[in-house]
Parts: sequence; structure tokens; C-alpha cells
Amino acid sequence: MMGQNYTAIIEERDRGINHLGNMLMYNWSQADGFSWYTDEFQYLVTSTFYGAIFNYTYSNPLKQYQAIDNLEGDEFGYYKAIAKIMKAYHFQILVDTYGDVPYTEALQRGGDATPAYDDAQMIYDDLIVQLNTAIDLINSTDGNTEITPVVPGVDDIMFEGDMTAWKQFANNLKARILTRVSDLSDKQSFIQTEMAKTAEEGFYFGNVSINPGYSQDNDRQNPKWDDFGLDVSGSKTLTNDATAATQYVLNYLTTTDDPRIDRLFEEPATGHLGIPQGLTDYDVPVVDAYIPANVSNIGPGILKSASQDAIIYTEAELYLNLAELAFKGLYSGDPQELYESGIQASFDYLGA
Repeated sequence: MMGQNYTAIIEERDRGINHLGNMLMYNWSQADGFSWYTDEFQYLVTSTFYGAIFNYTYSNPLKQYQAIDNLEGDEFGYYKAIAKIMKAYHFQILVDTYGDVPYTEALQRGGDATPAYDDAQMIYDDLIVQLNTAIDLINSTDGNTEITPVVPGVDDIMFEGDMTAWKQFANNLKARILTRVSDLSDKQSFIQTEMAKTAEEGFYFGNVSINPGYSQDNDRQNPKWDDFGLDVSGSKTLTNDATAATQYVLNYLTTTDDPRIDRLFEEPATGHLGIPQGLTDYDVPVVDAYIPANVSNIGPGILKSASQDAIIYTEAELYLNLAELAFKGLYSGDPQELYESGIQASFDYLGA
């Protein structure tokens, strides 16, 4: 599906969701010779700040999924369910990023050029409804003997038409959304009820990924590799040179003796070196100390190859969401086991 390819791009691209998260979590900084991240360092959040996330999401993946959701005929039940799940995936990210966003009046194309902005909590609540509806739609399509359902195959580049996996992924998204609201006192019973519903299908354990056939060719490289790694000729991109670890994250990984440090960040010949965010005098402690060759740029556990999968939901995140819900008594499971499984899943993906 074209929409799934667009999903991968918005997650992996330069100035995409993953990029924003690493900047705001103080993981990434800027090497000497660049002035690319001034807005991030100064928290200059304006109407254009990371605007590509908002604009691209509505104009590309959501538009594609809405067209599929509008298909008429019960035989398209599987496709419509996938579209609902992926719309929920994107709207959840939009709410996390912006708060109130267009929702109930959105995606009408020329029908409404100025859709209203809906309350963020209302959207979150309705996304759970939409995910439940998608699961029910898959089940009802399975059991409908009066139709021959159109089964997604090679055009489903996430699960290749495995509708059980789609139901499980819908539950993964529910776990993420419910974890976000798990500190709200008026949501406790609702969360317990919704988490209990996940028992029948369970969760998708594994890194949920998209790969339409990435390769080391023009316009075919994995978007993260293409932006943050090497270009088609094999040369480092400017974004690779510009983007480096903060000393804060390196200190944390070092003091906790975390071997993922060499997978998250490449180690220069002179040893790991990070850069404080917002540094104005790059010549301290010495001239050229923070040039790209001397600092810890993004590492080989993240930048694997031009053909690497685009990861849109990690197994580590699922375990950590479940661990938090279990710790708060909202999900049946051992919090420590789930938490440690999440750590192990992170080690496994990074190759640590």
C-alpha cells in the first residue's frame, strides 16, 4: 500500500517523529560547523516547528488510508480494518505531538478545507473505539459466508495480509494510548476493561516494520538511512555529520555500564564525545574539538543499511507500555518481567 510507504517516511525521515523525540529527550545534539537545530535548542515551537509531521501526515498517509476506509462493499472488510488501524496510528501521534488537531471534520478533501480542531482527549477516546471497530470488522469479515473477502497480500507490506497480526497490532496501539492516559483517575476502570479485551487476540511481539523493497538505489533507500546515513554513492550525508550525541546521554550510558552505547552512537578513534545542546562556543575546550570526525554520530545499531526495515513500533516499547500498566495494576502481568523483556528487546534490535 502506498499509505504504508508514507507511514515509514513520516516515522523515519529527517525532522520526522523519531528525530523530534531524540532532540527533545536530549539524546541528540549538533556538531561544529552546522546551525541546523537552533529552534530545538531554544524550544522555539511555532506554527512551523516540525510542520512536516502535521502537513505530511494529513496530505499523504491519512489521505491514502481514508480512501481505503471509504471503499464500499463487505468484501473489502479487511482493507477497511487496516485503514482504520493505521488512521488510529497516525492520529495518536498527531495528538501526542500537537494536542488538539482536526479529527471529526478532517480528511474530507475538498468537502471541508477548514476542519475544526477537536479536543485531544476526545480523539484519544475515539481512537480506542476505532481500534475495537477494526478488530470486530476483521472478525465479522472472517465469519461472513455470503461474501468472498478480498484478502490483502503483497500490497500489505507490513503483515502480508496476516489479519491476526493486524488485530494484535491494533492491541499494541491500544496499549500505547491507554498508557498515555494511565495517570488519569477517571480512566482507571476504562483502561482495565479495554486491556481485558486484548486477551483474546493478544499482542504482536516483534518489531512492527515496513519495507517496500529498500535498496541502495536512487529514491529507494530506507528513509532514515538516506537522510542520516549514507547517500547512494556511499558518502556520509550532511545530516549524519550534523547530528551527534549529547554528552548527557553518553555519560548516562557510561555510568550505567550500558553496552548499547556503541550501537546507539558510533565511537570515534579518540573515544566517545558528545556535545551539549545549544553550545555557542565550539572552540571550548579546544579548537575543532566538536567537528563531525571527533564526535559520536548516530550509531550502527540504528543505521544498519540502505535496505533496513523502517520500524514503526518496537517490541521494546510494547513491553515497556505493558510493564507500566501492570505496575499501576491496570494489566495482569509481572511488571519486572515485562520491563526486563523490554530492555532485552532493545538490546536485540540494536545488536548489543
